[in-house]
Parts: sequence; structure tokens; C-alpha cells
Amino acid sequence: MTDPTIPTRIGQVALTVDDLDRAVAYYRDVLKLKHLFSAGNMAFFDCGGTRILVGTENATPQKTHLYFEVADIHAAHDAMEQRGAVFEERPHMVAKLPDREVWIALFKDPAGTLHHLISEVQIRP
Repeated sequence: MTDPTIPTRIGQVALTVDDLDRAVAYYRDVLKLKHLFSAGNMAFFDCGGTRILVGTENATPQKTHLYFEVADIHAAHDAMEQRGAVFEERPHMVAKLPDREVWIALFKDPAGTLHHLISEVQIRP
């Protein structure tokens, strides 16, 4: 049985861009990645099951963020905190989509680089 507190894959990578419209055109039209949706100063693409977020500095003030996917974000947060992880934000919902909720928690690695735990919880009809 898989431990729901251990990351299973990189679910999302966030990149800071200086021109969102130009970035959207590039990732959609040049790389031919599927444009999932845009929200404010962010756009989301799919690359083989890994989501790529491109956003302006206001959306992603750091150049790159890794989003570690976990099955149970609350249990993963608690377990990682017990193992010494320093969290900037507790798990919280950031998006409610028609079929799922997206939850994240923000933490820092020893160098102070910000990363996220991410979990998508299916909504039952």
C-alpha cells in the first residue's frame, strides 16, 4: 500500500514570466501544450500529466516552484512537519473545479526555496 504522506510525483511546476500573453502564445502555439485555463495573471498547461503554471512576478515571485503531489495533504503536512519541514502555509483549498478541489500547502527547503504540497480531491456527485 502506498503511503499517502509521501509525494508520488511532481504534479506542477510554476515559472515566472515577464509577459503572460507572449508566454501563453509560446506554450500553446509553439510547444503545442494543452492550455487548461487562465486565471488572473496565471495560465495553466498540461505536459504529459504534469501541470505547468506560467505567471507574472505577482503570481510567482520566485523563478521556479515545485509542487509535490500527495494523496492526503493533511496527513502529509503533519508527517512532514514532524520530520522537520517548515511550513509557511497550512493546507488550504485554492480552487474548486466542477469535479475536484485543489489543495496546497507552502513549505521551505533548507535553502529557503519555496515549494508546495498539492492534492486534488475528487468531488462526489
